[in-house]
Amino acid sequence: MAILEILHFPDPRLREVTEPITVFDEALSRFIDDMFDTMYDAPGVGLASTQVGDTRRVAVMDCSEDKSERIVMCNPRILWAEEDEVVDEGCLSVPDHYDRVTRATRLRFAAQDRDGTEYEMDAEGLLAQCVQHELAHLDGGLYIDKLSRLKRERIRRKLAKAAKRDSAKAD
Repeated sequence: MAILEILHFPDPRLREVTEPITVFDEALSRFIDDMFDTMYDAPGVGLASTQVGDTRRVAVMDCSEDKSERIVMCNPRILWAEEDEVVDEGCLSVPDHYDRVTRATRLRFAAQDRDGTEYEMDAEGLLAQCVQHELAHLDGGLYIDKLSRLKRERIRRKLAKAAKRDSAKAD
Protein backbone atom coordinates (compact mmCIF):
# COMPACT_ATOMS: atom_id res chain seq x y z
CA MET A 1 0.00 0.00 0.00
CA ALA A 2 1.35 3.38 -0.99
CA ILE A 3 -0.33 6.68 -0.28
CA LEU A 4 0.43 9.15 -3.07
CA GLU A 5 0.69 12.91 -2.60
CA ILE A 6 -2.46 14.71 -3.72
CA LEU A 7 -1.65 17.96 -5.53
CA HIS A 8 -3.53 21.09 -4.52
CA PHE A 9 -4.74 23.97 -6.66
CA PRO A 10 -3.05 26.05 -8.07
CA ASP A 11 -0.33 23.43 -8.78
CA PRO A 12 0.22 23.63 -12.58
CA ARG A 13 0.40 19.83 -12.89
CA LEU A 14 -3.35 19.74 -12.26
CA ARG A 15 -3.78 21.48 -15.65
CA GLU A 16 -1.93 18.81 -17.65
CA VAL A 17 -3.94 16.90 -20.23
CA THR A 18 -3.47 13.15 -19.88
CA GLU A 19 -2.14 10.75 -22.50
CA PRO A 20 -4.06 7.61 -23.53
CA ILE A 21 -2.92 4.40 -21.90
CA THR A 22 -1.52 1.89 -24.38
CA VAL A 23 0.32 -0.48 -22.03
CA PHE A 24 -1.74 -2.39 -19.48
CA ASP A 25 0.86 -4.03 -17.26
CA GLU A 26 1.68 -4.79 -13.63
CA ALA A 27 3.11 -1.29 -13.11
CA LEU A 28 -0.22 0.27 -14.17
CA SER A 29 -2.12 -2.15 -11.93
CA ARG A 30 0.06 -1.24 -8.92
CA PHE A 31 -0.45 2.47 -9.68
CA ILE A 32 -4.23 1.93 -9.78
CA ASP A 33 -4.09 0.14 -6.41
CA ASP A 34 -2.08 3.07 -4.99
CA MET A 35 -4.70 5.47 -6.36
CA PHE A 36 -7.47 3.56 -4.57
CA ASP A 37 -5.46 3.52 -1.32
CA THR A 38 -4.86 7.28 -1.64
CA MET A 39 -8.53 8.01 -2.44
CA TYR A 40 -9.83 5.97 0.52
CA ASP A 41 -7.22 7.50 2.85
CA ALA A 42 -8.13 11.09 1.84
CA PRO A 43 -11.14 10.20 2.06
CA GLY A 44 -12.80 10.72 -1.31
CA VAL A 45 -15.05 9.01 -3.85
CA GLY A 46 -12.88 9.62 -6.92
CA LEU A 47 -9.30 10.33 -7.89
CA ALA A 48 -7.73 11.14 -11.26
CA SER A 49 -4.11 10.54 -12.19
CA THR A 50 -3.39 14.26 -12.62
CA GLN A 51 -4.25 14.80 -8.97
CA VAL A 52 -1.20 12.73 -8.02
CA GLY A 53 1.09 14.17 -10.71
CA ASP A 54 0.74 11.42 -13.34
CA THR A 55 -0.30 12.02 -16.95
CA ARG A 56 -1.70 8.57 -17.80
CA ARG A 57 -5.42 8.75 -18.64
CA VAL A 58 -6.80 6.85 -15.65
CA ALA A 59 -9.17 7.59 -12.78
CA VAL A 60 -10.64 5.52 -9.97
CA MET A 61 -13.98 5.85 -8.20
CA ASP A 62 -16.04 4.24 -5.46
CA CYS A 63 -19.31 5.98 -4.58
CA SER A 64 -20.62 3.14 -2.39
CA GLU A 65 -21.18 3.52 1.34
CA ASP A 66 -19.18 0.39 2.17
CA LYS A 67 -16.33 0.98 -0.31
CA SER A 68 -17.21 -2.15 -2.28
CA GLU A 69 -17.84 -0.80 -5.79
CA ARG A 70 -14.41 0.01 -7.20
CA ILE A 71 -14.49 1.42 -10.72
CA VAL A 72 -11.34 1.83 -12.83
CA MET A 73 -11.61 4.10 -15.87
CA CYS A 74 -8.71 3.91 -18.31
CA ASN A 75 -9.13 6.09 -21.41
CA PRO A 76 -12.72 7.03 -20.46
CA ARG A 77 -15.13 9.03 -22.58
CA ILE A 78 -18.74 10.06 -22.09
CA LEU A 79 -21.07 8.67 -24.77
CA TRP A 80 -24.14 10.68 -23.78
CA ALA A 81 -25.36 12.75 -20.87
CA GLU A 82 -28.73 14.29 -19.98
CA GLU A 83 -30.83 16.12 -17.40
CA ASP A 84 -28.56 18.82 -16.00
CA GLU A 85 -28.97 19.88 -12.39
CA VAL A 86 -27.08 22.06 -9.93
CA VAL A 87 -25.21 20.00 -7.32
CA ASP A 88 -22.79 20.63 -4.47
CA GLU A 89 -19.25 19.65 -5.35
CA GLY A 90 -15.84 19.51 -3.73
CA CYS A 91 -12.43 18.16 -4.69
CA LEU A 92 -9.46 16.57 -2.94
CA SER A 93 -7.23 18.99 -4.88
CA VAL A 94 -9.23 21.99 -3.63
CA PRO A 95 -9.46 21.07 0.07
CA ASP A 96 -12.16 22.50 2.33
CA HIS A 97 -13.98 24.26 -0.52
CA TYR A 98 -17.37 23.34 -1.91
CA ASP A 99 -19.62 25.10 -4.38
CA ARG A 100 -22.60 24.52 -6.63
CA VAL A 101 -21.98 23.48 -10.23
CA THR A 102 -24.11 22.10 -13.06
CA ARG A 103 -23.68 18.41 -13.92
CA ALA A 104 -25.71 15.89 -15.92
CA THR A 105 -27.70 13.57 -13.66
CA ARG A 106 -27.50 10.60 -16.05
CA LEU A 107 -24.89 9.48 -18.53
CA ARG A 108 -23.27 6.53 -20.26
CA PHE A 109 -19.50 6.24 -20.48
CA ALA A 110 -17.03 3.90 -22.12
CA ALA A 111 -13.62 3.01 -20.69
CA GLN A 112 -11.13 0.21 -20.28
CA ASP A 113 -10.44 -1.64 -17.05
CA ARG A 114 -6.97 -2.20 -15.56
CA ASP A 115 -6.39 -5.08 -18.00
CA GLY A 116 -7.41 -3.08 -21.07
CA THR A 117 -10.81 -4.73 -21.48
CA GLU A 118 -13.32 -2.26 -22.90
CA TYR A 119 -16.65 -1.73 -21.17
CA GLU A 120 -19.60 0.66 -21.09
CA MET A 121 -21.57 1.68 -18.01
CA ASP A 122 -24.63 3.77 -17.21
CA ALA A 123 -24.31 6.16 -14.29
CA GLU A 124 -26.71 8.43 -12.45
CA GLY A 125 -26.69 10.66 -9.39
CA LEU A 126 -23.42 10.81 -7.48
CA LEU A 127 -21.70 8.32 -9.80
CA ALA A 128 -22.60 10.40 -12.88
CA GLN A 129 -21.31 13.51 -11.10
CA CYS A 130 -18.07 11.72 -10.17
CA VAL A 131 -17.49 10.47 -13.75
CA GLN A 132 -17.83 14.04 -15.07
CA HIS A 133 -15.59 15.43 -12.32
CA GLU A 134 -12.79 12.88 -12.92
CA LEU A 135 -12.94 13.24 -16.72
CA ALA A 136 -12.54 17.00 -16.30
CA HIS A 137 -9.35 16.32 -14.31
CA LEU A 138 -8.04 14.07 -17.08
CA ASP A 139 -8.55 16.96 -19.51
CA GLY A 140 -6.73 19.43 -17.24
CA GLY A 141 -9.86 20.91 -15.67
CA LEU A 142 -11.14 21.50 -12.16
CA TYR A 143 -14.69 21.94 -10.90
CA ILE A 144 -13.78 25.50 -9.88
CA ASP A 145 -13.42 26.34 -13.59
CA LYS A 146 -17.22 26.40 -13.58
CA LEU A 147 -17.17 29.20 -10.97
CA SER A 148 -16.66 32.91 -11.49
CA ARG A 149 -13.11 34.26 -11.84
CA LEU A 150 -13.61 36.12 -8.57
CA LYS A 151 -14.53 32.94 -6.66
CA ARG A 152 -11.58 31.04 -8.19
CA GLU A 153 -9.15 33.79 -7.21
CA ARG A 154 -10.52 33.88 -3.66
CA ILE A 155 -10.05 30.08 -3.38
CA ARG A 156 -6.50 30.35 -4.79
CA ARG A 157 -5.55 33.02 -2.25
CA LYS A 158 -7.07 31.06 0.63
CA LEU A 159 -5.21 27.86 -0.35
CA ALA A 160 -1.93 29.76 -0.82
CA LYS A 161 -2.31 31.27 2.65
CA ALA A 162 -3.03 27.84 4.17
CA ALA A 163 0.00 26.32 2.38
CA LYS A 164 2.24 29.09 3.70
CA ARG A 165 0.87 28.57 7.23
CA ASP A 166 1.39 24.77 6.97
CA SER A 167 4.93 25.29 5.67
CA ALA A 168 5.75 27.59 8.60
CA LYS A 169 4.44 24.95 11.06
CA ALA A 170 6.66 22.29 9.44
CA ASP A 171 9.82 24.39 9.92
